Amino acid sequence: MYTPPFNLAEDEEELRALVADVRAGWLVTNGHAAAPSATYLPVIWRDDTVIAHFAKANPHWREIGSDTPALVIVTGPDAYVSPTWYAAKAEHGKVVPTWNYSAVHLTGSACVHHDPEWLRMAVEELTNEHERRRPAPWHVSDAPSAYIDGQLRGIVGVELTVSKVEGKAKLSQNRSRADREGVVTGLRQSGRPDELGVADQMASALEEGVDGLP
Repeated sequence: MYTPPFNLAEDEEELRALVADVRAGWLVTNGHAAAPSATYLPVIWRDDTVIAHFAKANPHWREIGSDTPALVIVTGPDAYVSPTWYAAKAEHGKVVPTWNYSAVHLTGSACVHHDPEWLRMAVEELTNEHERRRPAPWHVSDAPSAYIDGQLRGIVGVELTVSKVEGKAKLSQNRSRADREGVVTGLRQSGRPDELGVADQMASALEEGVDGLP
């Protein structure tokens, strides 16, 4: 992932928090065809492992052996940034649009799992994570056991052993404080959830004094 120094995100705790908040990402492998294969999957990143599962009908899993190079891409809020929001537009007009976003790339080796106990563990962990904020969480054990067994036969587990973590937060850190404050104001006026998310990230960085131009 191309990352200028001022966009580098290295705090692993923050990167793990982003992945845990987004809760899904693109699993990408080189595949056997001319182009890479990619599938969007709910994921959990724990220690140095990412777990997920495919529908068995998805042919992507057949491209994964016992130690297949793979990449999981998780993206946070993203937003178009209009040059009209920059204070610099009124000063000299030398401004252009850009796009702000956050992303985590988890690179490693992947393998697939067919064992029913592993699949049940993965499904239960994923379900518990995604249900835990609900006032009345649903549990796998709420469904008949035979029904769950049948559902497990329709999926294939995938496990990524992470060897490299890359984080990027493109939040206008290369702009002046006045420009960044203008972007925050502009994004908050839109009301779109992703744009509000980027505005909140930028505002937090400004409050924390994260480096930008004077």
